[in-house]
Amino acid sequence: MKGPKVTHCGPVKGILWYWIARVYFLIFRGWTVVDQIPQHKKTVFIAGPHTSNWDMPFMVAAAAILRVQISWMGKDSLFKFPFGWFMRLLGGTPVDRSSPQGLVAQAADILTSKERFFFAVPASGTRKRKEYWKSGFYHIALAANVPITCGYLDFAKREAGLGLSFVPTGDISADMDRIRAFYKDIQGKYPEKTSRVRLRIEDKSPPEESST
Repeated sequence: MKGPKVTHCGPVKGILWYWIARVYFLIFRGWTVVDQIPQHKKTVFIAGPHTSNWDMPFMVAAAAILRVQISWMGKDSLFKFPFGWFMRLLGGTPVDRSSPQGLVAQAADILTSKERFFFAVPASGTRKRKEYWKSGFYHIALAANVPITCGYLDFAKREAGLGLSFVPTGDISADMDRIRAFYKDIQGKYPEKTSRVRLRIEDKSPPEESST
């Protein structure tokens, strides 16, 4: 049996994972994976909305069906013996949280060094409702000069996929307006836990210009 024809430019997931994911979605009847894949070799991929422990397996399965190999960033201690191999198998990339370089710089360096890399980031950072998303995903994409891609799990429509994809301009409010519009009608498993699609920096007033 052959898997789907791969037409995207990014890192490709193997056929075995594709069929495992198909079985997974057969168990949860009624779900659809939308076949819309950005034609990028590298991207920072937002995983949202994040409201449940179910989000991770659904996201991984949906990516496998789309034949997209996604990667994520974790503290380096997770990748030590005996489970390091398994973390890497799941797409994990180790980073040193104590490094003076900072997580954003490390992630941007990883993206820059790779020829093909889909980097998944749960922008809300938690399953609980928060007033602000973490801004790391935006600054990583901006520093690495790669697109931001909006991935989604819509539990109301029982639909998963990848949607809006664009290179950040540096105008945070304008770029976030595009992301807000995309996620506006997408519903997580627990809607009451959905974090507000906004960055803290958007509500900070710019410093006043000196009159001298």
